[in-house]
Amino acid sequence: MLFVFVFTLGAIIGSFLNVCIYRIPAGESIVHPPSRCPACGSGIRWYQNVPVLSYMLLGGKCASCRTRISPRYPLVEALTGILFALVFYHFGFQGATLAYWLFAAALVTITFIDLDHQIIPDVISLPGIVVGFLCSFAVPWLSWTDSLLGILAGGGSLYLVAVGYELLTRKEGMGGGDIKLLAMIGAFLGWKAILPIVFISSFMGTLVGVPLMLIKKADGKLAIPFGPFLAAAALFYLFWGPALIRWYLGMF
Repeated sequence: MLFVFVFTLGAIIGSFLNVCIYRIPAGESIVHPPSRCPACGSGIRWYQNVPVLSYMLLGGKCASCRTRISPRYPLVEALTGILFALVFYHFGFQGATLAYWLFAAALVTITFIDLDHQIIPDVISLPGIVVGFLCSFAVPWLSWTDSLLGILAGGGSLYLVAVGYELLTRKEGMGGGDIKLLAMIGAFLGWKAILPIVFISSFMGTLVGVPLMLIKKADGKLAIPFGPFLAAAALFYLFWGPALIRWYLGMF
C-alpha cells in the first residue's frame, strides 16, 4: 500500500509535469490558467484529470470535443510514478528521497521538452544546479565538495567536447543546454558519476542514432537530442551505477 501511495504521488506530479512540458517551451505560465484541452480550450474538471485513470475512462479523448488526446500524457504520469517508487525503494524514508524525487521530475520534464523542441530550458537546468548543490547537504553519501566538483566536471567536460567538435568540424555538435544539464546532473550525483554517465549516454545514443541515420540516410547530419540519453544514463546511475562499477572493477 505504501508503494501504491508513492506511485500515486508520482503520477500526480507527472500530471503537473505534463503542464510544464507543454507550456514552458511556449513561454506560458505553468500556474494559470488551469488545465484545459489544447484543441477546444475547455477546462478539465478535477475528476477528468485523475492521472492515468481518467485517460482510460475517457477513451483517450477530450470529454467536451472528443478530440483524441496524446497517449504521452498518461505515459509521463505513469513514468513519473514508477520513478518515484524506484527512488523510494532504493532510499526509503530520508532526505535523499525528496532530493531525488525532485531530480527525477526535472529529468522527465527535460527529456520530453528536448524530444519535442530540441531545447533544454535554462529555467529548469540552471535552478536545478543550485537545488542539486543544496540537496547535497541532505544526502549522506554526497558531500558539498563532491557536488561542486560534479558541477564543474559535468559542465566543463561537455563544454570541452563541444568546443573541440566545433574546432574540428566548423559545426556546432552540442548545444549549451546539454552542458548545463550535465552540470545539474553532477550537482545531484557528484563528480564520480560524470564519466560513467557520459559513457552510458554515448553508448545509448550510438545504439539509437546509428540505425536512425541509416534508415533516414542522413549521413551523420541527423540532429538527435542528446538530453534524453543523459537523463536516462543519470537515472540508471542513480539506481544501479555504483553496483555496476563495483561489478566491473571486481572483474580485475
